[in-house]
Amino acid sequence: MQRKIPCVVMRGGTSRALFFKEEDLPKDQRIREQVIMTAFGSPDPNGRQINGLGGATSTTSKVAIISRREGEPNTVNYTFGQVSVTDPLIDYKGNCGNISSAVGPFAIDEGLVDRVEEPYTTVSVYNTNTKKYIISRVPVENGKAKVEGDFVIAGIPGSGAKIALDFTEPGGAVTGKLLPTGQVRDELETEGYGKFTVSIVDAANPLVFVRASDLGISGVELPLQVDSNPELLKKIESIRAAAAVKIGLVAKAAEASKKSPAVPKIAFVSPPRDYLCVPGNMVSGTEIDLVSRIMSMGKLHNAYAITGAICTATAAKLEGSVVWEMIPEERHASNEVRIGHPTGIVPIEITMGMDDNGRPTVEKGTAFRTARRLMEGLVLVPEALFEA
Repeated sequence: MQRKIPCVVMRGGTSRALFFKEEDLPKDQRIREQVIMTAFGSPDPNGRQINGLGGATSTTSKVAIISRREGEPNTVNYTFGQVSVTDPLIDYKGNCGNISSAVGPFAIDEGLVDRVEEPYTTVSVYNTNTKKYIISRVPVENGKAKVEGDFVIAGIPGSGAKIALDFTEPGGAVTGKLLPTGQVRDELETEGYGKFTVSIVDAANPLVFVRASDLGISGVELPLQVDSNPELLKKIESIRAAAAVKIGLVAKAAEASKKSPAVPKIAFVSPPRDYLCVPGNMVSGTEIDLVSRIMSMGKLHNAYAITGAICTATAAKLEGSVVWEMIPEERHASNEVRIGHPTGIVPIEITMGMDDNGRPTVEKGTAFRTARRLMEGLVLVPEALFEA
């Protein structure tokens, strides 16, 4: 016997997720996680998720759990989970900005929003992972989230309706501090690869930034070039693991890959330059402020995580960080940071502030995405999962 659970498949930005209403999932957390992993076909030691709806990549193995937030008009709760393809693990430590862009459209179409207005409806999204609000401005047509439009994002074929996302006060999303170590730069001692100069910043999601040149690479590598280099992947993961220990997410570096594979994320940065994209077109160095590559669950992201982009743009405004040093001097005063990634460019608008002690804060980070409802129906999981 199998049980049917309502489910919607949504694309948000350059990621895809299974969306569930919280009321449709088991209240028992252990059973809930078993149900979600089974729906995805995880864990799959062969890395294919062939027995579920997962797409066998980190960008297509994500879950979003949504509920109405009582007492706050036009507001929903949103819990994000990164579902491991190969291991029995759902990582809830951080958020996914791309999937965040699909929450507003989902909430509108599912009737979770009290007041739907045209041509735009503002939905407040409370991310339970980071305890932060995301303000989503969703195009609406005939009472439903609009899909068609002329806005294009790198990494997604075609165009769609433009969704604006304001990540309000994103600093300290996971660690409670914009600079988890109190420094704009740190020296990390890794296991087997020596010391690296990094910047660890927590805005929307914590990231550790390292110079591409310190990894012995150019910085404009494409996913296949990185993912087919096991020694480079080990080096990158060793830095990420050391950062996870440094900011207190795990006790030992050896635990990072299993216990906290999604957070912190790691990105390697380099100055702006011309480079060839995955689609085969050229990105001009004059159109970007830096080149960056971000890792996702041990693989190079084909585009760029939006929470990672918010964090990268924030780091670009922190004088002395390894990201800041990549930005051309004439661009330091701009509120826009243009990040060159493997499939194109992602622009982020960042508004910085200062606290009473003169320390930098982030008031808001704004990103623009598209989203689309791909499928709605019932996912089937074995009834035995619900037995005590």
